Amino acid sequence: MTPIIIIASIIALILIIALIIGTKLTIERSVAIRKPLDSVFNYLRFVKNQDNFSVWNMADPEMAKEYRGTDGKVGFVYAWNSPRMKNVGAGEQEIMKIDEGKNIEHEVRFFRPMQNTAKVNFAFKEINGNTEVQWGFYGKMKFPMNIAKAMFQKMLGRDLEKGLQNLKVVLEKQ
Repeated sequence: MTPIIIIASIIALILIIALIIGTKLTIERSVAIRKPLDSVFNYLRFVKNQDNFSVWNMADPEMAKEYRGTDGKVGFVYAWNSPRMKNVGAGEQEIMKIDEGKNIEHEVRFFRPMQNTAKVNFAFKEINGNTEVQWGFYGKMKFPMNIAKAMFQKMLGRDLEKGLQNLKVVLEKQ
């Protein structure tokens, strides 16, 4: 086999794998917090509180932040811009829906380093006076970049887990 045929075969195989694994991205992690549900829910309804636990918000303490609307209400937008750190980039997060005591849905719009839109969700469940919080991230990866989907899911999953552990520490100290 010639090198061109080998390279073409490898590229074709990669593209076939990317077609098979799909573009849908679903990452969910949860944590149990020793606090009543209403206390945890009322803390998470305010997007600005993510500065205290989200690894993404804490990645660049010098990033520019902008707020539009009333935090804790549908329509509130938190925008960030980190020209200093490429992986933090720029984007905005908007509260789309609040189902009191059950669910908070956000839309996250990434502008840089790549353009994309995702849904982020906090779901709440009371268990024996404690609160289980599930943090979900739902989006799509563009073809053929979705070949890196497993790596991306692992990386984002770790970030969600670390953020939830930070949240647990913050809330259980209150």
